[in-house]
Amino acid sequence: MNVLVACEESQTVTIEFRKLGHKAFSCDTEPCSGGHPEYHLQMDALSAFKTCTWDLIIAHPPCTHLSVSGTWCFPQKRADGRQQAAIDFFMLMINAPAPMVCVENPVCIMSTHYRRPDQIIQPWMFGHGKTKATCLWLKNLPSLTPTDIVSGRENRV
Repeated sequence: MNVLVACEESQTVTIEFRKLGHKAFSCDTEPCSGGHPEYHLQMDALSAFKTCTWDLIIAHPPCTHLSVSGTWCFPQKRADGRQQAAIDFFMLMINAPAPMVCVENPVCIMSTHYRRPDQIIQPWMFGHGKTKATCLWLKNLPSLTPTDIVSGRENRV
């Protein structure tokens, strides 16, 4: 399967897909820090969409101007256009040209500007004791199934 992980310079997700035998590439405007420049596309995601026919696109669009943790500065970001630009970029990721798409972001304004996410996951669902609600918007993909729930965290979403 041809997999593009957009807005990922760390190559963390890309490397895992490579381990499973997929032809996966990270993509970011920054150089990769994951140690595999041979499967990193240093370009903007929209350009990367055109480099191949992708079966799956996983996108991590920047959340700086969308995350509810920054609510206090939303008026300025709306006024100067940063928030609308972030919304527009997020929507380009949602509408990425692939049969399967996953867009990841923290709890953010896209729940009202677009729609509620298909799933909200937490690190403690996958063996990490931390809490950090992460939203997933999915196209033709199943929800993730928790693999290693950390005891004592089950009731925290």
